[in-house]
This record gives sequence, C-alpha cells and structure tokens, in this order.
Amino acid sequence: MSIKAEHINFLYGEGTAFEQYALKDVSFEIEDGQFIGLIGHTGSGKSTLIQHLNGLLRASSGTIYYNGENIYQEGYNMRALRSKVGLVFQYPEHQLFEIDVFSDVCFGPKNQGLEQDEIEQRATGALRAVGLPEKYWKQSPFELSGGQKRRVAIAGVLAMLPEVLILDEPTAGLDPRGRDEILEEISGLHRDRHMTIILVSHSMEDVARYADRLIVMNHGEKLFDAPPREVFRHYKELEAVGLAAPQITYIVQRLRAEGVPIADDITMVAEAKTAILQLLRKDPK
Repeated sequence: MSIKAEHINFLYGEGTAFEQYALKDVSFEIEDGQFIGLIGHTGSGKSTLIQHLNGLLRASSGTIYYNGENIYQEGYNMRALRSKVGLVFQYPEHQLFEIDVFSDVCFGPKNQGLEQDEIEQRATGALRAVGLPEKYWKQSPFELSGGQKRRVAIAGVLAMLPEVLILDEPTAGLDPRGRDEILEEISGLHRDRHMTIILVSHSMEDVARYADRLIVMNHGEKLFDAPPREVFRHYKELEAVGLAAPQITYIVQRLRAEGVPIADDITMVAEAKTAILQLLRKDPK
C-alpha cells in the first residue's frame, strides 16, 4: 500500500479559545494504483486532509505512513516524500512563477539535483503527457488560459516522477470541453503509468466516472469510504450534508418509484441507457 492514515486529528488554534477541529479521527488506506475521489462540502476538511499526505501540514495527533514508513519519525526525508506524492493546488497560479513554461516545469527536477539533460527530458515528457502544444513552452505561464495553466502545474509535478498525484479541484472554472480534456489526461496517467490518483472534486458525475473509490468528508470526519455505486446509494444522506448524487441517480430512483425494475446502483448515463434498452427488449409489448 502507498498511503495509510491512522486516527488523524488536526486543530486550528490549538490551545486557544478559538480551537477548532479541521480533521477528527480520520483513518484510511490507499493502495498503489487506486483512483480515489475525495468529496465533501466547502469546509469539510478535504484540502486540509490532502496537505497532510505529503507533509505540508502536520497532524495534531495521529500518524501518516508512506510505503510503510512513518513520515513523522525523526529524520524522515520530507523533501523526497514531496517528490513522490505530488500535489497540484486548485489555483495553478500558486505553483507557477518562472519566466516561461519550460523553465517552470524544469524547476522540480532541478531541485532534485539531476543533470541538465535529464531535467530537460523530464520536462519535455511531462509537457507532452499533459497535452500542452510545444508552441506554448517558451511563453510566460501567466499568459496562458486557465486550462493551460493547469496543464503546466500538473506537468511541473509529473516531471518529478511522483508515485501519487493529488489534484485539488483541477477543473474548477473550466468550460465543459476544458474539464473533459483535463480529466481524460489524468485518467490516462492513471491507466498508462499505474499512478495513484487522488482527485478532490465537487462534480459527482466526474468522480462517478473516473474514481474506483470515494472518500466522503463532513465537518472534518470521514462519512463514507466505498466504491461510487455504494456511496451514491446513500444519496439522501449525502443531501443532508450538502452534497448530491449524479443526476442520473435521481432519474433512476424516480423510475424505480414508478415501478420500473432498474438497478439502484447506476451512476452513469451510459449504464442507464444500456439498462433501459435491455428492459425494453424484454417488454412483451
């Protein structure tokens, strides 16, 4: 397994009158190669949690293990951890600062102490992996569109050859085409490199389509941890904490309420289409 969290607590303002839990007794294991969807309402602890996984934040209590090693043990190499567990923030501007795109993507490998040839090879491979055309590589990253900036931010992390890629709302603010392109690139990395992906998202349709497993956060606590089909069966409980299920879930439940014998764990439109066509073929009318 690649990541294990044991009884993680994190308090803001610890020891003061304003003390408040951001994370409360959160435990889970993420095995190598899984695609995890992390969902929850604003303020549920999602972003705080992912910053624990590569050591940017330290738990008030509890332990994080990476490949069996306690990252809080004395002498643990946090710099190496952040190369292996790459985090792409929601706003790419927070990670872009070099004079041009190519230099920006070279920054991580350069800090790893690599030779210049390997640095450039990694940057080239990463930019191609995220589908950014070469004509943009010598431009300032701040002149690019939102979707292009996200590609550069992801490439900057990929150039360090991480084993785990964490993305905080990578499609926020993008149009539908841009969102689909980014998610397909991420899905390709998961498929082709067997990379562990942790995707923070507000889109139930996206996590239903791409994730193997969902972790649902609510007020700093883990509410659900299961495959999407199982989680979205609890759509009423999700609604109670400010979330929802994919839209097709509600259509399926309406059909079931009208007596249509369709499965209750459908989470994607294509599945619903197939199921409905099968029922129509069976209908003697």
